Formats: sequence, C-alpha cells, structure tokens
Amino acid sequence: MLNQEIMREATRLTRAGQLIEATALLQRMLRGDSAPAAASAGPAQSAPARLSPPTIEGKATRIRERPSAATQARPSHPKTTRAEAAPAKTAQAGRVQANFVDGKPAWAGQRSSRRDALGEWPGFGLRGPHLRAPSPEDTTPDAASFVRGSYSNAAGRRDYKLLIPSRAEGGRRPLVVMLHGCTQSPDDFAAGTRMNFLAEEQGCFVVYPEQPSGANQSKCWNWFRSGDQQRDGGEPSLIAGITRQVMRDHAIDPRRVYVAGLSAGGAAAAIMAATHPDLYAAAGVHSGLACGAARDLPSAMMAMRQGTGASHRDDRKSAVPIIVFHGDRDTTVHPANGDRIVAQSAAATDGTQSVARGQVPGGHGYTRTILTGADGRVTAEHWTIHGAAHAWSGGSPAGSYTDPKGPDATREMLRFFLAQVRAV
Repeated sequence: MLNQEIMREATRLTRAGQLIEATALLQRMLRGDSAPAAASAGPAQSAPARLSPPTIEGKATRIRERPSAATQARPSHPKTTRAEAAPAKTAQAGRVQANFVDGKPAWAGQRSSRRDALGEWPGFGLRGPHLRAPSPEDTTPDAASFVRGSYSNAAGRRDYKLLIPSRAEGGRRPLVVMLHGCTQSPDDFAAGTRMNFLAEEQGCFVVYPEQPSGANQSKCWNWFRSGDQQRDGGEPSLIAGITRQVMRDHAIDPRRVYVAGLSAGGAAAAIMAATHPDLYAAAGVHSGLACGAARDLPSAMMAMRQGTGASHRDDRKSAVPIIVFHGDRDTTVHPANGDRIVAQSAAATDGTQSVARGQVPGGHGYTRTILTGADGRVTAEHWTIHGAAHAWSGGSPAGSYTDPKGPDATREMLRFFLAQVRAV
C-alpha cells in the first residue's frame, strides 16, 4: 500500500473512532513495514494488529540516576544512565544556574530519600509494577500544601492538584500551570520536575490539571485535534477555566501567570500561549510541538516523527514569551518541532539573536539561543540539549520521563517566567 493510501485509511479509521488501529497502521508506515492489504477494507475486514495504545507521545526513553557523593560518571547499564554532576555555572553567562549541591542534584537532599531501582515498562516509560506511586515526600515541601480540586464547564470536567506555598499570605503570588505528558499524573509530574520545591522557594502557586483516561486512553492532552486548539472550547477552555478558578480562589497576581508542559502537555502549553495571550505572561514547552502542528492523528504522527506537519499547518504567531527545551536525540518528538515553536514566537517580534553553549559537569552539553525584542526584552529562549532523549531535563527519578543529567529545565523555566510580567 502506498503511503498516501495508508494516510487515507488512517484518517478513515480515526474518524470511525478506531484510534488504536489507526495508530498501528501509521507506526507500520513510519517503520517502512508493508501494511496488510485488508487494512483498506471496511470495518468488517481484518484490522491492523494492535501494536500499542494511541499514546500521541510514542515510546520514551527513561533515563535515571542514583546520586552519590562522587562527581564523576560511573559505568551504567545500556538502558540506564547514572551520572553525578558538580555545581553548575550561572545562566547569565549562558550556563546553567546552580542546580547541583555538593556534587548531587539539588533535589537529592530535599525531604525524599527514595532511591528505588527504577524499572522499565516496555513502550511508554511507565514505572515498573514493583514501584509505588510518588509519595508526599516526593511532591510536597515542608509547610506547603498539595490539595485536590476540580473544574467543570460545557466542555467537561477536569480534576487538578494545587501547590499552595507556605508564604501564600501577604500579597499576590505568581501561578504556574503545569501540563503533564501522556501516561502521567499530577503527582508523577510534580515528583519528576520538582517544580513544587522551587516554587516554594519563590512563593509561587503551582496547579497541575489532570487529563483522565476517559478523555484519552493514555491520558494525553489532545493537542492534535482541531477542536482542542480553540480558545473558547475543548481542552483549552478547561485549562483556562482551572487557571481562572485558582486565580479567583487565591491571591494570584494576574500579571504573573505562566503555563508549561512536557511532550503532549508541552504541545498543549503552546496552544494555551497562542490562544490565551491575555491570560499567560509566558510559556514553557519541553519536548513538545507548536500550536497547529497537526489537526488529526495522521498529521500528528508525521509531525512527531519527521518534524513536518500537514499542508494545513497553523502558522499563527505567538506574542507570549516562550522558553523551549528539546533533546537532540529525541526519537519520540522530532527536535525540529522545538525550532517551529521558537519560529512562531520570533515571527511575532523583531529583534536580535544570540547563542551561548555550555556543559553540565558530568552531564549533557547544550546550546542556548536567546531572542531579544527591539525593546531589549527577551522574547524566547531555545535550549537544545545534546545527547538527551524524550525526558524532562534535570528532573528527579521519583517521576517518569526524567533525565537527571541536566540542565535543570525546572529552574531555568521558573527563572524565565518570573522575569516576565504581563501588562494589564
């Protein structure tokens, strides 16, 4: 079957609600396998084999670390990266801010003493069945609260977890909205990014909207559906509704509200930046895709694998300042998608570009591209992490999809966010 015919058949299966079959067919095409002739027949004919659930995030490499006092990399199993890093340099010189303490990642000494052997769950980076879910020690700083809430509108209902910092009183505080990736949960994402611990240091609120399996079998945000790329409907209206509800219920500074996400959540964060520039002062996208990169499952698979979308790709410009992280060995979401996100932001402003390179001791090297507007304000940062795959850079092994070898995306995102204040 020609690729064009496969795409047509995958589109038909998607419209018929057969997402698993459509995904399997597209995976075959992208691998170069020949598809069964019966795949083009009607529903009564034999369907493609169910290779995997419709996780619009594909396979992810789980990279893990066991911190120790040593500062040199140790030999590791081929599927496991173990590294200990020395103190990093400041970001102002194009290097990572101090995200290591005494040769250990900054999260290593913060409450949690978990050092479980992290297992592989084939396919989607899930924890092995012998591991427990993240504990409160992994997600909640001392004196802070991590509470559950919910929001509903005409598009449906979504639960969320909210970090209330210990210094919530005494003035309006920033709010960071964190959108998890496929198969993840608010607790998992909070544990892996350690955003709650850095937010506690800065007195920030953090809210984690939760995508249920009822909305997507693998709990992916449906960034690839045109109905979920609009301001006043679908999932963007739910995420914006959660944001506004937290702003009403707590002392939030409306000038300092930010949104970030990983992979499918990163793509959703890009959509929120494009559709709600009046709500968010800045956005962070880690291993994600630009708003409008796809409008259906076939174009989503093409954008993820090849960094190119369909001919109807959305080229809307985003005036919201944005920081992007992407590993150059990401085989799940092509690194060219990071370039596309920054290009959307750059198209909205005129200015200059500067490039700095750095190296995390014992970890990854990186290239940091900074775009500055004509008014002298930074409008975008693009961090290309050399040798990194599909995982949150500098994250903790207490959560899934993390790469402790840095640089510390959480710290750098929060730094970038707090420098952005939206005019109201």
